[in-house]
Amino acid sequence: MSNLIIRKVAVLGAGVMGAQIAAHLINAKVPVLLFDLPAKEGPKNAIALKAIENLKKLSPAPFGVKDDAQYIQPANYDDDIEKLAECDLVIEAIAERMDWKHDLYKKVAPHLAPNAIFATNTSGLSITALSEGFPDELKARFCGVHFFNPPRYMHLVELIPTATTRPEILDQLESFLTSVVGKGVVRAKDTPNFIANRVGIFSILAVITEAAKFGLRFDEVDDLTGSRLGRAKSATFRTADVVGLDTMAHVIKTMQDTLGDDPFFPVYETPAVLAELVKKGALGQKTGGGFYKKEGKAIKVLDPKTGEYVEGGAKADELVGRILKRPAAERLKLLRESEHPQAQFLWAIFRDVYHYIGVHLESIADNARDVDLAIRWGFGWNEGPFEGWQTAGWKQVAEWVQEDIAAGKALSSVPLPSWVLEGPVAEKGGVHTNEGSWSPASKTFVPRSSLSIYDKQVFRAPLVGETSADPKTYGKTLFETDAVRAWVDDRAGENDVLIVSFKSKMNTIGPSVIDGLTQAIELAEKDYKGLVVWQPTSLKLGTPGGPFSAGANLEEAMPAFMMGGAKGIEPFVKKFQQGMLRVKYASVPVISAVSGIALGGGCELALHSAKRVAHIESYIGLVEVGVGLVPAGGGLKEAALRAAEAATQVGATNDLLKFVQKSFENAAMAKVSASALDARTMGYLKPSDTIVFNVFELLDVAKKEARALSAAGYRPPLRVTQVPVAGRSAIATIKASLVNMRDGRFISEHDFLIASRIAEAVCGGDVEAGSLVDEEWLLQLERRAFVDLLGTQKTQERIMGMLQTGKPVRN
Repeated sequence: MSNLIIRKVAVLGAGVMGAQIAAHLINAKVPVLLFDLPAKEGPKNAIALKAIENLKKLSPAPFGVKDDAQYIQPANYDDDIEKLAECDLVIEAIAERMDWKHDLYKKVAPHLAPNAIFATNTSGLSITALSEGFPDELKARFCGVHFFNPPRYMHLVELIPTATTRPEILDQLESFLTSVVGKGVVRAKDTPNFIANRVGIFSILAVITEAAKFGLRFDEVDDLTGSRLGRAKSATFRTADVVGLDTMAHVIKTMQDTLGDDPFFPVYETPAVLAELVKKGALGQKTGGGFYKKEGKAIKVLDPKTGEYVEGGAKADELVGRILKRPAAERLKLLRESEHPQAQFLWAIFRDVYHYIGVHLESIADNARDVDLAIRWGFGWNEGPFEGWQTAGWKQVAEWVQEDIAAGKALSSVPLPSWVLEGPVAEKGGVHTNEGSWSPASKTFVPRSSLSIYDKQVFRAPLVGETSADPKTYGKTLFETDAVRAWVDDRAGENDVLIVSFKSKMNTIGPSVIDGLTQAIELAEKDYKGLVVWQPTSLKLGTPGGPFSAGANLEEAMPAFMMGGAKGIEPFVKKFQQGMLRVKYASVPVISAVSGIALGGGCELALHSAKRVAHIESYIGLVEVGVGLVPAGGGLKEAALRAAEAATQVGATNDLLKFVQKSFENAAMAKVSASALDARTMGYLKPSDTIVFNVFELLDVAKKEARALSAAGYRPPLRVTQVPVAGRSAIATIKASLVNMRDGRFISEHDFLIASRIAEAVCGGDVEAGSLVDEEWLLQLERRAFVDLLGTQKTQERIMGMLQTGKPVRN
């Protein structure tokens, strides 16, 4: 396959999706032209400029760093259309109107570069119908590329060819979207709403239909269909509010307009409650009300009988809650047999979706794997619908579904196809096997894509029924304790880098993790090119990423505190510090492969590593203030060292305050990066650190970085013995601003005390400005501040509050 180098992308349409796709391409360092119509008044690019400005205000944020909005180049079709010739990929993302899209295509087609890929981000229109009127040569370069909203965070992109799209273009685009943009690509057939929206919206319609049948409230349904089922926390109706009820109504209308001969067609009728809300302009979150409405601090829910908003908070019945905790097969049996309306409702929605995917698999997807991954990545389910069916007992569930169809209880009278009940699928107990996933069209189990881009994914998204590599046991274990596992990928050519993974809750770091880490470093120094710290939890999908480490293990330190008071903790803190120094001065490179949260001690581990490889969705920070403490694993010491280094480079060691100011604020305000790109601006990642966009590639890239450093003759940094510090005058300046904040009641007395101790540590203590100190001096300042604060009642209240509720106490 020839290389596809995307030098520049044009996005046509600066609406919600177009602008956010452009933003995420900028995150990935892909230059973007954002086109829209010329404005009737003011500057011609006003529409695109306004969209770019709006991107900065959106939450969740489309940019990794807000200031990167400047890199999107605004454009309009009158003045800039010739610039399309500079683009290797053009993505159309205007409103879902076939006639508008065709008009735009006529305008832009003559200006496309001869080898450019042309793609549409339609969420459900026919790609083949959109390509009508194109010359054959352009048809061969046209396809659908359907991003999910919001594009930065949703892992799924559906890639939809027409019958005439050149196969190598799809392979090139899949590779670009997977590795550069960081997406999970699923290839869909050119059918209305493709895979995820077709199944996902049917699932929502089934929920609405069955909820009405069993007389359940919207908030009650959301409590039943969210995290209790391993699905997105926003469940059904809250998700609809977030997506936008007009958007949902549009997707449903596409099904009404294009699926007249579908046996489930009656289900595609727009629910009366949805139609009424859209008519009133109550479109969900963007208009301040939909199925839910915020009134003051209260979140109210719509009562469909009266059309009024009422107090929310209806929950699953305790009995039903207990059933949902049972193993899959038992759970479905109990739900089916129970007469409780909530249980009957839940069995009905499971049955409806299994019925639907069984009937429609052949028409919408090449195989069952694509359906499951599309729903997991596009709708945030922990397991896809086929996986759920297979886990619960394929044949038994199929018989139950068939019984309900015969009894007239299902949403359609169409029977399950014969492949469900007999032949290879029934014999193997489901659609997913080690040979691959079932394809009704080819009557075989189809293996996964063999594109070379997937060679970088040591662990691909696992599926029920496949004996896929388990990251907790994969490879060759060299030693394992209760706290860590040290192992190598024992494939030829991959076994030269040692990997250490933590086993503690949230990958927290206590004495036993430090011991394991130290042992792994010793082993790596003896026999390997480097050591990578990587956590298998980074592969959890639905939602990829993290935690790398939630910080120091306070629970593990509690016995020492109970026996020896605050002083009893000092050996724990010292051990932590020495562990971090062992990481820093190891004679082989230690690479931290970060994704998700790296907080407190997790951040400090990353700071002491030779290099960091971070997934774009990495949230890094020193957050000890939240439990009334200061960072004491060397994080403040590293801030002082980096400040001194930066000041020395520009010959400004007489003004160290301005170099430590940002690090002080980061720690004193417990700031956490909003992305890996943001962590770089905050100083937690260096410009030389690597940011990866696909979490499945994190381990592979980290190992390659270790090898590269080793091949370049890696040596650890020399021990720091003379660090110029900002000293007492800088501490006094910082404290003066803290006094104003305290007296203005922006911070409490205890916050003032903690922030003062952070200032003392990053400024090198009570010494003259420019004094030279060593690393141990700085570590001692951290240690002393940590132990002193731990001895205060207010800090102890904060720690207990965090351990009991998981939330910071403000005192």
